[in-house]
Amino acid sequence: MTMSAADTAWMLVSTALVLLMTPALGFFYGGLVRAKNTLNTIMMSVAALGFVGVAWAVIGYSLAFDPGWPLVGSASRAFLRGVGLEAQGTIPHLLFMAYQATFAIITAALVSGAIVERMRFGPYLAFITAWSVVVYAPIAHWVWGGGWLASLGALDFAGGTVVHINAGAAALVAALVLGPRKDYGRQAILPHSVPFTVLGAGLLWFGWFGFNAGSALGASPSAALAFVNTLLAPAATLVVWTLMDLRRTGKVTAVGGATAIVVGLVAITPAAGFVGPMSGLVLGALAAFPSYYALLWRARTRLDDSLDVVAAHGLGGTVGALLTGVLAQKAWNGTADGALFGNPKQLAVQALAVVASIVYSAALTWGLMKAIGAVTALRAAAPDEGLGLDVSQHGEEAYARGEGAILIPADSVAGPVGAAITPVLQAGEGRP
Repeated sequence: MTMSAADTAWMLVSTALVLLMTPALGFFYGGLVRAKNTLNTIMMSVAALGFVGVAWAVIGYSLAFDPGWPLVGSASRAFLRGVGLEAQGTIPHLLFMAYQATFAIITAALVSGAIVERMRFGPYLAFITAWSVVVYAPIAHWVWGGGWLASLGALDFAGGTVVHINAGAAALVAALVLGPRKDYGRQAILPHSVPFTVLGAGLLWFGWFGFNAGSALGASPSAALAFVNTLLAPAATLVVWTLMDLRRTGKVTAVGGATAIVVGLVAITPAAGFVGPMSGLVLGALAAFPSYYALLWRARTRLDDSLDVVAAHGLGGTVGALLTGVLAQKAWNGTADGALFGNPKQLAVQALAVVASIVYSAALTWGLMKAIGAVTALRAAAPDEGLGLDVSQHGEEAYARGEGAILIPADSVAGPVGAAITPVLQAGEGRP
């Protein structure tokens, strides 16, 4: 197939847009945690750019997109062997690899939202690096790399199954393995910067146009359809969420609005290029209900999914994947109809893809967490958690302390944390 300059230009832009989503996620998550954990939370996203990006080039891309076997690709493209400027469809192969790398990066970063404010940074880096290779890459192969779900006809335009359900299942298991934060259920744990969160949501929506419309892999009518659905579905989710908030409390929170946008984006992701725009509106509206009530339910449990990755991404992705099997319309996508248009088999295939991804991701995530935990402690020590992971894991703080701050004597903090903050304390700054 001949390469297209227009397709290449669009995919260059889309790759940059999706890359922006990872620091945007850092802002979205960072605003939701307490001030003492701001930098650590942002760094959990930013670090994925490096560690997952390198792992993808070394082996992840080969396992995901080499034809290989039904369950996983081979290692024939490890270290990007044979990945050059030749055509992959209508764009350079190297660009296709880079675009897919941005998906692997943000999927791993999504998981961090369930384990913030308590997981040590070193073990976290080991976890996301290994997870991107042994969990993300095989599931990507199943759906997009010619694997067994692709052969069954599973529809996932831009990652409802591969990205969001996968990350949601991993987040649930990781949160259960780590256990709740020491203050969880004993005191209010409030967002320290709602504007950060709203900014992050806005940047995520902006980047998501590359995430969904870029998944058409060219400047095509399919990309235009995905682009419009990425505009309409979150808008519908935001409207429904707002109305539910007004009915329940009489108030509309900014955190709720930002969350609604993300839920709508997640839900339309698997369907973006497969459903018409009115179906996109319906899908976005319906997606609000399960995630909204799941958030309310989770807050009354002992499950400390800190930033509700399961409700927003796991459940939102599941709803989107299943509704793709209902609302897909061949008149729009040229591929397959859903149950509403006479093809109930598609819904069954979508359900199988959802279940298989959840089971595989959950099982492998549990194994990885336990394996890393057998070598080193996963959780920060209680004093470090109380002090905040910014200082204990990074030796710096998001916000400088001004006059009137209450100083912590350096000798009252043992070990490396004391060593890290001693220069700060000697300079006359401390933590209130």
